[in-house]
Amino acid sequence: MPETPFGQWLMTQKDRTGLVGQLATGAQADRRFPRTGDPEAVRKHLTAMQADGDMFDAVDDAELDWLCA
Repeated sequence: MPETPFGQWLMTQKDRTGLVGQLATGAQADRRFPRTGDPEAVRKHLTAMQADGDMFDAVDDAELDWLCA
């Protein structure tokens, strides 16, 4: 597991193109975003926020990148 929590890592991805970048931008604007959370915490948060299905795909893609970082 990477040392940086997934939520924090994701917010550093705001300059990326595509859905991961959109997710990261939204995460930075969301005061309730689980910044120290793991990917599952982010999925739970997105579910509570009734996020679009594409954002869940973005979490999946971001999780793979985070694990490889």
